[in-house]
Amino acid sequence: MARIVMKFGGTSVADLDRIRNVAARVKREVEAGHEVAVVVSAMSGVTNQLVAWCQQLSPLHDAREYDAVVATGEQVTSGLMAIALQEIGVEARSWHGWQIPLKTDGAHGKARIDSINGDELIRRMANGQVAVLAGFQGVGPDNRVTTLGRGGSDTSAVALAAALKAERCDIYTDVDGIYTTDPRIVAKARKLAKITYEEMLELASVGAKVLQTRSVELAMKERVRMQVLSSFADNTALGGDLPGSLVVDEDEIVEKELVAGIAYSRDEAKVTVRRVPDRPGIAAAIFGPLAGAGVNVDMIVQNISADGTTDMTFTLGRTDLPRARKTLDDNRAAIGFSEILADPDVAKISVVGVGMRSHSGVASTMFRTLADKGINIQVISTSEIKVSVLIGAEYTELAVRALHTAYGLDAA
Repeated sequence: MARIVMKFGGTSVADLDRIRNVAARVKREVEAGHEVAVVVSAMSGVTNQLVAWCQQLSPLHDAREYDAVVATGEQVTSGLMAIALQEIGVEARSWHGWQIPLKTDGAHGKARIDSINGDELIRRMANGQVAVLAGFQGVGPDNRVTTLGRGGSDTSAVALAAALKAERCDIYTDVDGIYTTDPRIVAKARKLAKITYEEMLELASVGAKVLQTRSVELAMKERVRMQVLSSFADNTALGGDLPGSLVVDEDEIVEKELVAGIAYSRDEAKVTVRRVPDRPGIAAAIFGPLAGAGVNVDMIVQNISADGTTDMTFTLGRTDLPRARKTLDDNRAAIGFSEILADPDVAKISVVGVGMRSHSGVASTMFRTLADKGINIQVISTSEIKVSVLIGAEYTELAVRALHTAYGLDAA
């Protein structure tokens, strides 16, 4: 029998009835003979309320006290889940991050995991006790509660699976797997039985919302097999084909698809810094201050003019646009640009697949398909297994549907 980690997000534990439903799922795994650890998020909407209270009291609140407040959402859920399991005859005990301990660095609000001591959990699980852990939290070097930031519960679950040497980490969400693209846009999107860590990491980084980038990075580093499945569908993960989508090492996939999926992001903005002197160090003069201001830049294109100036175009998260403009304006004298052009009405479309390594023509198919639909490409970026383009936001759905068909991803 296997040792598994089951992670349930906020919608899966949104109320007491859903917590009971989760407890019943956990009981089935226990009755099948598995050693089980459960990681839970806060109940749906709770974290947002806790964050709002902190911000209302003080926009510049102490990050250490913010963590003390926000971490309580998961602590409540873990206790309720343990009670629900006990009520149906399953021995269970809740754990907070500091009790394990799950040790992190001291970056409150966005801490990174340093280590997990899973010895006590392993001992108790071997004796039949289910460990229910509050996700999203740990303990810092100063022995204060820390939170892991966006996607923290997924990251907690993967890190725990690595520490416990679990066979896999099951991520239960409101979708039943990983699809070739967003099924809300493309009705013929197919659920993938397996996808590689690299493909999932690229898809997560360019807009796919199923898994958070940090959790996939950690899973790839620690070689933790992840499975994405639904909390609401009537399925089991036992005795046959797994019902969700597995994220695994490339060696586990015999026949690799040319393209695994198509992702999109509408949370993009484009900035063009016009008529910058074409001289050594100009890129550092632009992007150094942006990095110092915490602005993450993605796609970059440089156009050189005959008069000795250059236009520098780059993309960034739309919410970072005001900060980026202010940073550039503050450094105008050092950079020497003539004007800044900003466009928040853009979208990034990405085609991802490990099969690109051994096949040519993926990019040309993308460009031809978009051209046939009258969609202009503004910026292009590539990696070994990804091609991304920036287009007008109004063409997002048309582009995704057209590309999904062009690469043969439509379900029969």
